Amino acid sequence: MAGYEARLQKDLGRIAKRVKMMSRAVSESVENSVRAALSRDTQLATETILGDLPTNRLSSDLDHRCHVFVARHLPSAGHLRYISSVMRLNQTLERVGDYAETISRAALSLSGPAPVSTQRDIEMLGEHAVRLLRQALRSFQEEDVDLARGTHEAISNYGTTFDKIFDDLVKEGEASTRPVPDLFALMAIFNRLERVLHQAKNVCQQTVFAVTGEAKPRKTFDILFVDSRNAGASVLAEHFARKAYPEAGTYESAGWDAADAVDPSFVSYGEEIGLDLVNEEPRQFAGRRKVLRDYDLIIDLAGGVHQHVRRVPYHTTLISWPLERRDDPLAVYEQLLPRLADLMNTLRGDEDEA
Repeated sequence: MAGYEARLQKDLGRIAKRVKMMSRAVSESVENSVRAALSRDTQLATETILGDLPTNRLSSDLDHRCHVFVARHLPSAGHLRYISSVMRLNQTLERVGDYAETISRAALSLSGPAPVSTQRDIEMLGEHAVRLLRQALRSFQEEDVDLARGTHEAISNYGTTFDKIFDDLVKEGEASTRPVPDLFALMAIFNRLERVLHQAKNVCQQTVFAVTGEAKPRKTFDILFVDSRNAGASVLAEHFARKAYPEAGTYESAGWDAADAVDPSFVSYGEEIGLDLVNEEPRQFAGRRKVLRDYDLIIDLAGGVHQHVRRVPYHTTLISWPLERRDDPLAVYEQLLPRLADLMNTLRGDEDEA
């Protein structure tokens, strides 16, 4: 038994050593790709692109060792969680390496220096992406759950930054101050830096799972239902979704030209199906507590949303569900029921299969 335990620990040590090597290589690739983009250093960009090849070989070796470990030791409990987390981490790091390669290729395609404000954004986001990725990887290697959770929270604060950057690049395009290929290259750089941060969050979640067995929480969504008056269909949709899918996210509703009160027929129908609309007051679309970028989904129940929204934020998805007979609560309910069910299945999957 002592010999078996020694072999198990030796194999775990070899896997941990390769995790450390892979982590260092990938984080350095991201850092170098950002430096290449800022300085337009073609040699550094090329070296980073070529450096992805040995990183991929290291990833293949790590994946092989994990599978051999499972076959040889038939791990359970903590060891099984660790190996499964390493395999997911390996996939994450391989993706991050690909992001660094893309940033480097985008840097090589730039025809000139980026605008000063854009360079500042690249520098700021690059520094944060590298620092937080390294923190996340350190939390995994040191099995530090507190560090993982703190890093995860820090990463979550950068959501609106990318909407601002996207708007800035759109303005550059509208002003024709930059060649279009450069704008695409800059957008690719920012997009990959955003993905690096998202993957760092995944590393944090794998740390928590490996150490505690706590699974990754299911994603939730902030959803806004809109129609013309917010006196019927959108209010019904908001309250039904909140009752039927409480764990899926938050729900609000608004109207382009809000009425003075909710339609009495919808209030009565709501009572029949267990929804309390008595004290609801229609809300004006322009007077919401949140700005558009705070919503993951905007569901248009009346059509014509683009007459009221000039530009949908980059990370917000607009869904058009123009309903027929919107003044008939039964007809509205019968149309909403299957559409919401399909949407929730798409967003969160069938919980019965979990």
